[in-house]
Amino acid sequence: MAKLIPADAVSGDHTPESPDTKEVVSLSDAESPRPASTRGQVPLSFKIISVALVAGIGFGSSWSSGVTGAMKSTLKKELKINNTQFALLESSEDFIKVLLILISGMITDRIGGASAILYGNVIYTIGSIFVAAATTVRNYPLMIFGRVVLAFGDVATQTAQYKIFSSWFPPNNGFASTLGFELAIGKIGGFVGKSTANIISKNLGDFSWVFWIALFMNIFTNLITLAFFFFTKYANKKFANIRDPSTGEELTEKNKKFEVKKVLEMPWVFWAVLAFSLLETSTALVFTQNATELAEHRFNTDSITAGWYTSVLQYAGFFVVPLIGIFIDLFGNRISLMAFCGIGVFVSMALVNWANSTKGTAAAFGIYAFAYSFGPTVIIDSIRTSMWHQEVFGSAYSMKIMMNNSMNIIVNLITGRIQDADNDSYDRVVIVYVALAAGSVVVSIGLIVLSSISIDLRRLQWTRKQRLRNGHLIIERKERFLGENGAKNRKISLCCFGALCALSLGSWVAYIWGAATGNNY
Repeated sequence: MAKLIPADAVSGDHTPESPDTKEVVSLSDAESPRPASTRGQVPLSFKIISVALVAGIGFGSSWSSGVTGAMKSTLKKELKINNTQFALLESSEDFIKVLLILISGMITDRIGGASAILYGNVIYTIGSIFVAAATTVRNYPLMIFGRVVLAFGDVATQTAQYKIFSSWFPPNNGFASTLGFELAIGKIGGFVGKSTANIISKNLGDFSWVFWIALFMNIFTNLITLAFFFFTKYANKKFANIRDPSTGEELTEKNKKFEVKKVLEMPWVFWAVLAFSLLETSTALVFTQNATELAEHRFNTDSITAGWYTSVLQYAGFFVVPLIGIFIDLFGNRISLMAFCGIGVFVSMALVNWANSTKGTAAAFGIYAFAYSFGPTVIIDSIRTSMWHQEVFGSAYSMKIMMNNSMNIIVNLITGRIQDADNDSYDRVVIVYVALAAGSVVVSIGLIVLSSISIDLRRLQWTRKQRLRNGHLIIERKERFLGENGAKNRKISLCCFGALCALSLGSWVAYIWGAATGNNY
């Protein structure tokens, strides 16, 4: 994979502790000695092409994923299903991700992000064929099967693109900025898919056309993926890897073996970030899936108008996301941004619950669109910054997806049952959203307090210059984590991993319960 050298590494923008810098590089070299590379560094044109291709892939997948939520009312009507059955349909994809995402993340670390995206998108397209066929023949079980196949491909692609970014950019040196750009393009794709789904359905006379067009979009995405795969092979041969200018760590796109031990020994800061994501991301994902139908109820309008309302309000913050990425790279303050995001999402959910008028719902959507724009970039970048080993970032991010999808299954089925028991109203369902959002606020405030006494957590707040200046501290903390405090830290890591497995097991039970009882037919 094409690797780029951050500006700081070229300009030598280290603060006066230059001896620390030399020590960092020598320590890293001692850990993994390699002969000096004769390959050159990647030019700016290659960097731009690489990021643009990955963003194009993200646009296509986000377009497709935005369709189902926008079509909730139509799907319920045409497939003759209730809210619990729709929740089971949504959860079927989450269920497969929970089962396979960690394995997929480890495979991605082993074979590289470009290869994982290639085969993942092919499987995703096959699943899209089954989904489109199911809508044509109005067959609910076939649609569940299609979503399951589709999920097999999605588990491969979700981690791959961010794994690629982690191999190009160290923390505070372009990783967050690149994330912000890709996520902004994804928001645009989600906006187009969500806002046009009901228009296509009404104008073409059959809602199944929405899913056939989504299939064509997936084929287009495959073509971009194929181009990116060959571009990556060429770049890997021509250009050299880079090192994190703060720690001297070499960034890799693929590994020589499966790093199971490193996956099981994630630092406690990583798990702290996941605790915030457990509540905040799950709130956002479940709310997004139901926002169009909620708008139909609250605004008393048709599905097309509701789709436009929710699309504009949910994705209007796309222009903010790249700026957030640049801010994080330069000024850090990741935990502060988590708190801002959590409070904003909580306020919006509170408005949805207690100010359930048209104006109150409109204000809630607007606040949500702005506040949630901060979430994905800061969470993913915080995961990367919290880690000791970049080579297992794919596995680390897959654990985040595993956790969120487990939570989504449980929350989806609970809220589906609540809504069915409440005559299809959202009056009681939104209380669940408020509770989850309030939990994310409590976690983020707790992290702010802990960062004042913990160096490991305070790293998430460091600016670019602070990270460069304190690279030796990162190495010291890493050596202490793996050395003198190794036994204690391994127990904490394994306990947290065990809790994640327990949550996943709970989601499997919830899904199987929904499928085995009368709730799916």
